[in-house]
Amino acid sequence: MFRSRSKEGQAVKSPEDRAEPRQSRDPQAPKGRPTPKRNEARGPRRPMSSGPMTRKDAAKRQREARRADAVKQREALAGGDERYLPARDKGPVRRLARDFVDSRYSVAEFFLPLAVIILVLSMLPSPQLRSISLLLWLVVIILIVLDSIGVAVRLKKKIAERHPKENRRGAVAYALMRTLQMRRMRLPKPQVKRGEKP
Repeated sequence: MFRSRSKEGQAVKSPEDRAEPRQSRDPQAPKGRPTPKRNEARGPRRPMSSGPMTRKDAAKRQREARRADAVKQREALAGGDERYLPARDKGPVRRLARDFVDSRYSVAEFFLPLAVIILVLSMLPSPQLRSISLLLWLVVIILIVLDSIGVAVRLKKKIAERHPKENRRGAVAYALMRTLQMRRMRLPKPQVKRGEKP
């Protein structure tokens, strides 16, 4: 009745334990199987990550990706493929602005050749030619300003008719910058002929 619990635990033994006492294994005895190698114990190796190992590799991959993107952009600028155009050239509003400018003659596109002619005239020794060159400068600038105002007004109206819900911000400035370039040098390349309705 007043026995200790430890003795009670010892007293209650399973019949298997009573029949055959458990033998402890000798630490020097073989364990019956070979010790696994380290790589077997760890399990299969994880696949190497596809990410760059060093900053140099990362920079090289970024350069290659940029180069590929630049090639696609150049092809798109030459062919007019909307998918690979730069962000400033994308969208139906910008396309309409380009086509509107490319379908007509503008004074601003002849600015560079006219500037060269006027510069040559101003360098000649004759005072009459110098005064003519100054007058030509004034005439060319006035014509460019008037033509640009006309382009801006008509283009705004056309964009409002065709694309009333699209974002029109910056489209007129984009078109006016395009008028300053000679037709051959424009990028993206013109997709409409002169006189053709955009």
